[in-house]
Amino acid sequence: MRLVLGSGSPRRRELLAQIGLTPADIRAPDIDETPLKGELPRPYCARMAEEKAAAVTIATDEVLLCADTTVAMGRRILGKPADEAEARDFLARLSGRRHRVYTGVAVRRGAQSWSRTVESTVRLKQLSKDDIDGYIATGDWQGKAGGYAIQGPAAVLVAWMQGSFSGVVGLPLHETANLLQTAGLPIWGAR
Repeated sequence: MRLVLGSGSPRRRELLAQIGLTPADIRAPDIDETPLKGELPRPYCARMAEEKAAAVTIATDEVLLCADTTVAMGRRILGKPADEAEARDFLARLSGRRHRVYTGVAVRRGAQSWSRTVESTVRLKQLSKDDIDGYIATGDWQGKAGGYAIQGPAAVLVAWMQGSFSGVVGLPLHETANLLQTAGLPIWGAR
């Protein structure tokens, strides 16, 4: 069995490497990631992971892994900020508040598919102007759901979290390993 990662995320490749997996191929799907009108964050995240998995062509000896991470404040989805101003707005909204991070994982082998959505809760400290300015200056916010990455410089902004740390980074390893094993891909000793 060959593992195909349906994501261009270097963070997801790094997380897979932690459990000894290196994708045989990377095939990032190109799908419309616009939320549907009135769509809630958790179902949106699950739909994105499943649509990504459906959009990638695989051979019979391949197992496909796709994922999507969504940051949510209540019913509002905070995607990847379009620019610095939106990143600042996201950080100001998240300042001192708890929010949810969902990561949907979808695995497909042939016509069979399996999926799971993992929910974690994160609270950023009360952010000062200097905190926001300093973090924005790192550029680490670019391409990150909610405008921050818990595993980078933003770690100093995180006061508390509950749930899956690797899920907040972008791939919940416990659930991912279980799904891959269900699809017939061995985790321990697989290369």
